[in-house]
Amino acid sequence: MRKVVLYIATSLDGYIAGEDDSLDWLFRVEGEGDNGYSEFYETVDTILMGRKTYDQVLILENGKFPYQNKKCYVFSHTITGSNENVEFVNGDIVSLVNEWKKQEGKNIWIEGGGELLHFFLKEKLVDEIRVTVAPAIIGKGIPLFKKGDYEMDLVLKGIKKYNQFVELQYEVK
Repeated sequence: MRKVVLYIATSLDGYIAGEDDSLDWLFRVEGEGDNGYSEFYETVDTILMGRKTYDQVLILENGKFPYQNKKCYVFSHTITGSNENVEFVNGDIVSLVNEWKKQEGKNIWIEGGGELLHFFLKEKLVDEIRVTVAPAIIGKGIPLFKKGDYEMDLVLKGIKKYNQFVELQYEVK
């Protein structure tokens, strides 16, 4: 069965972006190569993201969609249908994700953002968490984990260092 994997970077104080969705703090940190991104990217064939993350990806990539060779779903309350890069989805997310997990293929990457991740954690849809911690404290912004009525027990599966970054890999029990 395929796994839903959260793969994301966070500041040491637990933010995935600044208040203005900025990632400037992340790009000021000295990494090593692509910090394991290419290796991870080869393990997935499907990418899930929220609408705000989708819009932010297009801004960061100057309108060029970076995941051309992957199946991409964008969760949106306002847009339906598809374009050349993504399929917009809404409705019964739990049923959709559980159906995708049963299909043949590689893992499913939940790229972000905060609202979508919160929902996935609350509904126990995440199977693995890979968090890359940057040595930066930004003080405010979008938290990696929102307060909520959920708990998860994790098992540490690995630790990797990429110069100033540290990747922690957990399996959800």
